[in-house]
Amino acid sequence: MKKILLSFFILFINIQAFSQVTFPRNGVYDERPAQYAFKNATIVVDAQTVLDNAMIYIKNGIIESVGKDLKIPSGTVVYDLKGKRIYPGLIDIYSDYGMPEITRPQGGRGFGGPSQMESNKKGAYDWNQAVKPEIDAAKEFKANPAKAEELRKIGFSVAGVHIADGIVRGTGALVSLGNGKENDLLIKEKTSAHYSLNKGTSTQTYPVSMMGSVALLRQTYYDADWYKKGGVKEERNLSLEAFNAQQDLPQIYEANDKLGILRGNKIGKEFNIQYIFKGIGDEYQRIDEIKATNSSLILPLNFPAAFDVEDPFDAAQVSLSEMKHWEMAPANPAAVANAGISFAFTTNALRSKAEFWANLRKAIENGLPESKALEALTTTPAKLLKVDNQLGSLKKGMMANFIITSDNLFSKDNVIYENWIQGKRYIITEADVTDVRGTYDLSVGDKTGLKLNITGKIDKPEYQIVVSDSVKLATKVTRFSDLFTITTKLDKKDAGDTRLSGYYDGKNLKGDAVLPDGKQVKWAALFKETNKETTKKDSTKAKTPVLGKVLFPFTAYGSETKPQQETMLIKNATVWTNEKEGIVQNTDVLLQNGKIAKIGKSLSAPAGAKTIDGTGKHLTNGIFDEHSHIALFSINEVQTVSAEVRQEDALNSEDVNIYRQLAGGVTSSQLLHGSADCIGGQSALIKLKWGENPDNLLIKGADGFIKFALGENVKQGNSAQATSRFPATRMGVEQVYMDAFQRAQEYERAWKNYTVLANKTGVTPPKRDLELDALVEILNNKRFITCHSYVQSEINMMMKVAEYFNFRMNTFTHILEGYKVADKMKTHGVAASTFADWWAYKMEVKEAIPYNAAIMTKMGVLTAINSDDAEMARRLNQEAAKTVLYGGISEEEAWKMVTLNPAKMLHLDNRLGSIKTGKDADVVLWNNNPLSIYARPEKTIIDGAVYFDVEKDEQMRQSVAKERNRLMLKMLAEKSTGAPMQRPVPRRNLEVHCDTIMEMGVTENRTDEHDHEAEARFFNNKD
Repeated sequence: MKKILLSFFILFINIQAFSQVTFPRNGVYDERPAQYAFKNATIVVDAQTVLDNAMIYIKNGIIESVGKDLKIPSGTVVYDLKGKRIYPGLIDIYSDYGMPEITRPQGGRGFGGPSQMESNKKGAYDWNQAVKPEIDAAKEFKANPAKAEELRKIGFSVAGVHIADGIVRGTGALVSLGNGKENDLLIKEKTSAHYSLNKGTSTQTYPVSMMGSVALLRQTYYDADWYKKGGVKEERNLSLEAFNAQQDLPQIYEANDKLGILRGNKIGKEFNIQYIFKGIGDEYQRIDEIKATNSSLILPLNFPAAFDVEDPFDAAQVSLSEMKHWEMAPANPAAVANAGISFAFTTNALRSKAEFWANLRKAIENGLPESKALEALTTTPAKLLKVDNQLGSLKKGMMANFIITSDNLFSKDNVIYENWIQGKRYIITEADVTDVRGTYDLSVGDKTGLKLNITGKIDKPEYQIVVSDSVKLATKVTRFSDLFTITTKLDKKDAGDTRLSGYYDGKNLKGDAVLPDGKQVKWAALFKETNKETTKKDSTKAKTPVLGKVLFPFTAYGSETKPQQETMLIKNATVWTNEKEGIVQNTDVLLQNGKIAKIGKSLSAPAGAKTIDGTGKHLTNGIFDEHSHIALFSINEVQTVSAEVRQEDALNSEDVNIYRQLAGGVTSSQLLHGSADCIGGQSALIKLKWGENPDNLLIKGADGFIKFALGENVKQGNSAQATSRFPATRMGVEQVYMDAFQRAQEYERAWKNYTVLANKTGVTPPKRDLELDALVEILNNKRFITCHSYVQSEINMMMKVAEYFNFRMNTFTHILEGYKVADKMKTHGVAASTFADWWAYKMEVKEAIPYNAAIMTKMGVLTAINSDDAEMARRLNQEAAKTVLYGGISEEEAWKMVTLNPAKMLHLDNRLGSIKTGKDADVVLWNNNPLSIYARPEKTIIDGAVYFDVEKDEQMRQSVAKERNRLMLKMLAEKSTGAPMQRPVPRRNLEVHCDTIMEMGVTENRTDEHDHEAEARFFNNKD
């Protein structure tokens, strides 16, 4: 009774202390201070400071003092916590608690059917619905007692919350997880600013791609800068005002994967912003690159369940990277901690909050130090949100947020008894519950010889009645304090259950039993001994699980170490120089420092060089694919003019097509935007350095290129659904170009005029426009066009448009009617990149012929053969050979069509395209004439490093099979324990072409050998 009265008294004090001061009270006022002291506890002040047998004193929700032998004022309620611990309250930095539910649109967003080109949000806000910095989480916050209790139970006291919707998501707030009115629970508004590349609920057409999302975010930064420098005089924009106001807050960016962190960091560097990245738990796969960003991380603990691979068909659906991630994900926090990266944990993305502690303990078992785990839940999130003067540790003046536990917070047997938030008590588990675990001799009436075993946790005991070694009875138990009701079937012959009702008396249990026939008898359970499992201490330290190795890239055919540059002497090969020397026999080539150092006969290998016997083999430079769409998360944006988007912002260095094409002798590719837009995005010129990060794929110092398109795709004549997007005719396509370059000229002129007036005060600069920047580069011959084309009329039109604006087209790609206008192309000075023998796949190509490449070459047009197809790119040597068959082109000239000619088109022939002293050491050693259908690369070398080796490939095939088998056996063992499993989902390989749309955020992130991250949707017919 005393306990009940004391609890009521404390509750009354709490209610008075935390009632709304601006709200009228219905009743008498009680202004007594809420004073509590907790003595004889082990107090964990923070991860570095632990006080034994100490005391903490709080008053009105604030910590007044912490230490030993504290003087406590009279009237203080004192708790004796002997044997218990106090930890700072936990902080979830990335939560949606109290936020409105986000209802996402079904299916695709922004294309297919009528296009929503403009924002439908009313008011003086941004032009794009996905940009909404005006959203203020503090104003949207609504307390949710049920969800608050869910988080309190696992030890959390406050949460950093925001609305996870859009690319620019507005500001977050810090809220208490206590009960009460929002006025009491809102601790701090505008604690953080939030970003992502997922446009969320926006139904606006733009952006649809990852690269479009990057461009929109970059453009928003430039728009905000212009607005700040005077743009406000030209228009009011509440979104940009809010955006500028929140730049001094902690900037939190939600990355879609480990490559997303690198992508986001690149944006941050452009605008001098250090983001805090919320990851997905795969950071260990690129830990060195992520550490180099100097960013802090927010890590989820949503480790994947094992796949059910018992059925061989199901097993075949699971990629090696998925299997390895299942095994290695629990070690991600340890990898981040060992790298010295600051990080905080979040409950975000957990299927159930109940998984939190089990997953965190799994992370500790996999090497995460407990001190780092505690920091990630307390001091680190407080520092990241700049509230470490209020939260995260137990020091004088801090908010009275703490939890009382039975044991080490991270112990499997630990019980959280109470969670105090803002000085208010929330009971999670009764702290003074009696420990009844043990073995008892049980008798029920005249039935003796039974045993009662009580095991499990002190707060969740498990009960079992044992009749004999072979007979153990199932029981149902209800307990209230020291009162028990045990229901069981004592005898199989009984028609009903026996119910034992009683109480705990000292060390024994006793009471009355009602038998199935209604007869009432006495029962007793006399304590015999403590269970061995409750007293046994494991003296050996738990071993960290043995895991597989991280691969670069993290997929099948990745390596534990990245290829390293070597000095190599390839001797006695047939060398296809692509120079005036032609094809030379029995020749040596020395590769040194990533360059072709020497070419000749009987060369001597320098000290430490690797010698490779090329006898009977052919050495060529690497194939250069002028038109490719591999290694990309985005192919198309869907605006008529999308010059602002960059393929480098959507590079997928994990795409297995990189490795497959290395196996076909390809060393470089131009990754082009698709043909959905008249003016598409900026190209990425890459070397196929399998295992490197996206930025290291890019060819440094290369000229800029961009994709244009003509024909059915851009006017959407083949679209299955009507669209409202201009243009709808080929005439309209021409007008798009005229208008775009006219705007670019005016934009350039505005900047030149501003430069003249820049020293005058009050002059507002032009708004920087990423789209027009790219077009101005074209006008000034600093960016060059690869144009998707088919029919002669439009080819002529495009050249005339270029000549009107005084620039030249660089390359027509596809160009299947090029043979009709080769003379005009020669006069204009444009190159051609075509297919060897694709035709008749749509009306635009009905007049294509297989002699096209040969005719253009003989007319003096620089001609290349490209792939536009991941599978064809693996056999570009055979595509080149077709020109020998169809057009009588010499073998040397045919070979140049996939090597030197594309290098010339892309202005890289000073480095690539031939075997010449001083050029990049990008070479391929073939087992046969490279134009033969029997030819196969034995070694593909880039910058003097071997990226494909046929012998190593065979070894890797065996190691992949072995590793898959090891992981499948481990998953089967996991299934045998009764652990939850996930069913493998069949995945289709995506074949991407010019017209593929990969919509950002439609599907989960997947970067393995099965498919890309995003769902592929097809804009038109196969191109």
